[in-house]
Order: sequence, then C-alpha cells, then structure tokens
Amino acid sequence: MSPDPQRLQYLEAMGVTAWVARYRLPNARPTPVCEWETPAPVATEPPHERLHALLDEAARPPSPPTSSAPEMARPERHLRPVSRGKARALLGEPPDDARESTSTELEAVSDTAPAAGKTLRFTVQVACLDGRWLVILTERAAPRAEQARLLANLLQAAGVIPAQFPHFEAYHWPQMEGLPVEAPLDEARQGFQAFLDGRRRRGWVPERVLLFGHDADLDAILALADGHCPTLGLPAWQGPSLSELGASAEAKRALWSQMVGWRAAWCGEPEEVREAGQDAGHEGGDA
Repeated sequence: MSPDPQRLQYLEAMGVTAWVARYRLPNARPTPVCEWETPAPVATEPPHERLHALLDEAARPPSPPTSSAPEMARPERHLRPVSRGKARALLGEPPDDARESTSTELEAVSDTAPAAGKTLRFTVQVACLDGRWLVILTERAAPRAEQARLLANLLQAAGVIPAQFPHFEAYHWPQMEGLPVEAPLDEARQGFQAFLDGRRRRGWVPERVLLFGHDADLDAILALADGHCPTLGLPAWQGPSLSELGASAEAKRALWSQMVGWRAAWCGEPEEVREAGQDAGHEGGDA
C-alpha cells in the first residue's frame, strides 16, 4: 500500500524518495490483488458547528416519549443537568453576556490568521554556513553572481567566515498540490521542520537563523520576534533582501550596525562579550 499523500508531502520535504511500484517486470509473478470496498464519504460538519448544534439541542426542553409500545423497565439514572453557560465554559467559549465584548477581538485575529483550507505558499533559498548558521533568502531563484559576492562580502565584513561558501537549495511549500488543508499554519511549519530534519543527515545542526528579506507566509511560519525564532527554537535575525541591499547604499550602511555581534556569536564568545560589542556598535551608529 502506497503512503498517503500527506505523508508523501513531508517525505518530499525531507528529501526522502518514496518508491511506489508502477510497472510489472517481465516474467514476474503478478501481485495478488484484493478487492477493496471503498466506503462512501461521510459528510461531516465542521467541529465548531457540531459543538453549537449540541449546545442548541441541550437548550431545548426534552420532548415526551411518543412510543406506544411498552418499554422494558430500565433503572433510572440521576444525571445532573448542565447549564448552557457551564457547557460553554467547558468548551472554552465565553458566556453569552461576554460574547459581544470579544467579537471585535475575534475578528481581528481572524484577519491575521490564515483561513482553514487556504494553503500557505512561498519559495525560499536555504543554506547552512558550515552546518551551523541557517541562511534563508526570500528569493524564488538561487542568488546570482553579484548577490553571492554581496553576501560573501557582508559575512566577511561581519567576521563570519565559513570554510567554504554554502550551496543554496530551493525549498517551496506546498510540496504537493491539491491536498486538503485543515491547519495551514501548522502544516507549513511541520513541512519546513521536516525539510530541516532531512538535512541533518548532511551535517546541518543549525545554531542561528539569518533571514534576508520578507515574505508574509514565511514570516507567519517562523514568527520571528525579539531576536528569536520560536518555530525552530533558535536565535534569529531578519533584514533586507539581497536585492534590496544590492540596490541601496543606505540599506548597506543601516545593516552594518546590526552585524556587530555576529563575529562574537560565530566564534563562540560569551554572551557578555557579544552584548558589549552590540552596545559599542549602537553607540557608533548613533554618533
């Protein structure tokens, strides 16, 4: 039995080829065939609609039994009724009087969170400096010669000198088209983590993330904040894309003050030394 499409997608992200037989070799015995009955798809309601239907049903008064046939005597079970408000509290919903006050906040969250069924889409170029620093470029194609020179010069100026310039490889999401999507953000995050897990076999052990450029879907997946990437659990930095840096001298000058602590982090110096270097860089930039 071949793997399901969702599993194939994560295997593809990890770089693992799933081999599925499509042809029979000459003179080979035929594979036994089983007759499988395909069950008809059962229409299911979304979870929130089912929960509200149960709440509405619980709020209605019980209807008297209509059966005319005598029923067998059954032991009575004393069940304590649950109020509508308590049921909403168990389901994690606010009471009726608080629903209006939170409607505005829910609308604001729904505007920023990806809708269910909408696949996140992005293409990035990924490399790992000496297997330690993850470099992500929000470019659809591999860096051109002038962009590669610019990146090498930036790293050298910051004191980050890898043993050899890294090879970038493209990563795109989704890996397979046409698959059903229930939780687009979680599925995209798991896909990117599967991609990195597959590269660990090549010696990738990321310690830090350098992200050049901005992409709305990728930013939502990595969720960089205060110099940290919670998705990967790593320190992180985000700045302009190589295209923007190559076209703007002002962007290059503004980047210099952000790269002060890179050399200390690359050389493994203590955190106190890095912070002192960053403070000195800020003072020089202010001057």
